[in-house]
Amino acid sequence: MSNEYTDREVILSIRHVDISFDVGNKKKFVAVKDANFDIYKGETFALVGESGSGKTTLGRAILRINPCSAGEILFEGKRISGKISREEDRNVVRNIQMIFQDPAASLNERATIEYCISEGLYNFHLYENEEDRVAKVDRALQSVGLLPEHKSRYPHEFSGGQRQRVGIARAMIMDPKFIVADEPISALDVSIRAQVLNLMNRLKAEKNLTYLFIAHDLSVVRFIADRIAVIHMGEIVEIADSETLFQYPLHPYTISLLSTVPMPDPLVEKERKHIVYDPSQLDQSGAARSLREIRPGHFVFATDLEFEGYEAKLEKLEREKA
Repeated sequence: MSNEYTDREVILSIRHVDISFDVGNKKKFVAVKDANFDIYKGETFALVGESGSGKTTLGRAILRINPCSAGEILFEGKRISGKISREEDRNVVRNIQMIFQDPAASLNERATIEYCISEGLYNFHLYENEEDRVAKVDRALQSVGLLPEHKSRYPHEFSGGQRQRVGIARAMIMDPKFIVADEPISALDVSIRAQVLNLMNRLKAEKNLTYLFIAHDLSVVRFIADRIAVIHMGEIVEIADSETLFQYPLHPYTISLLSTVPMPDPLVEKERKHIVYDPSQLDQSGAARSLREIRPGHFVFATDLEFEGYEAKLEKLEREKA
């Protein structure tokens, strides 16, 4: 990699990670295959793919919910996958938090908002006394645009957008270093989505957070992500910074995903055609594919033959846009 990338501090590394599940009759379903990427401190790294591509499975593996069947996950240089000590496991829970896709299902309907947000404080005793705990809950609520008096209410008394704000407050109150945001706005109305994204960006800047932002909507990802990894059927097929991926997409699956992003101009949208991903267009020789760096920070999953084709295509795109 170029100095621009090697000089940055890596907070999380995914190294040759496979994640598989038993499906009966001694068969295994491999949900994630040989995933490799680094996430740098302070960035928003997006993992994009259609439903069933393995993105949530990988996010849950970082939180030690799904075990890795091969490879390892490193957080701040220490392995957090596989068997680790109880102390190290608590450190993962303390420093890596998750914002869930469904704000209704992720909150305990029988508990008040105050208890939902305080649960992490109770588990790790991150407060000096009861007064300090209540003050922390009040600050967490205010930081996400809710009022301290909301803490006595129950989740069902809130709208979807407000519940998601509670979920964000619950994650933020732990002062984590890394947050896995699993489709945090897909269950929300369009009018609320921008508010939640702006909130996440503001909290990221204030608290020096790092996000893994899992999504299927590339138009949302372009707004919030610094770098994007595209995943298809468990394999990372392309990684690049946000603008590069939108200007110079190389892998056919990435191009197919980009063709589904709606355009604001109705005339342009009417004339546009959705490009269907066709794996038969790839190299069918059986040669091994790997994630290769085609430009500094831009990686594509390819065989030798495919890589030559992507190089020629990239040079052509660069000439056209020069």
